[in-house]
Amino acid sequence: MRELLPQAEKIGALLKARKETISIAESSAGGLVSAALLAVPGASVYYVGGAVNYTRPVLLHLSGMREEELAGMRGATEAFALLAARSVRQRYRTHWGLGEGGAAGPTGNRYGDPAGHACLAVAGPVERATTLRTGSADRVANMYAFAGAALKLLYEALEGKA
Repeated sequence: MRELLPQAEKIGALLKARKETISIAESSAGGLVSAALLAVPGASVYYVGGAVNYTRPVLLHLSGMREEELAGMRGATEAFALLAARSVRQRYRTHWGLGEGGAAGPTGNRYGDPAGHACLAVAGPVERATTLRTGSADRVANMYAFAGAALKLLYEALEGKA
C-alpha cells in the first residue's frame, strides 16, 4: 500500500486545491485505488465514494447502470472501463470518475484476457483510457500494478496530459 501513497498524495493535493471530487468503480484492483486515496489526510474533502464491482450483478446495482447499457459490451475493455468511470461519476455526482476492470490472476478472465490484463479509464473534464498488460500471473502484484496504473492515469488526466 505504501508504494501507492506518493501518487495518491499528489492526486489528493490537486483535488483539494481545485475543490473537486472523485468516485471510483474498481474491480480487479480490489479496492486498492480507493484505499490509497483514502489514506491521504483530508480525503473526505475530495473522495465521495466508490465500490468494488467484482461481478456483473453488483456492477449493475451499485453503478445504477442498466443491463441494456452493457448489451454487446465485453468487460475488461477500455470502452467498458470508460462506461464504468462515466457511470460512477454520474451516480455519485462527482467531478471525476475512475473505472477499472481486468484479470488479476492467477488465470485469465471469462473473456479470454490473460492474467495481468486490466483496462483503466478516467471520466471528467477530460477523458482517458488505457490498457495494462503486466505479463504476470501474480495476483497480488497485478492488483498493485492495476491500482498504480489507475492512479497514474488519474494524475495525468488531472494535469491535462495525454
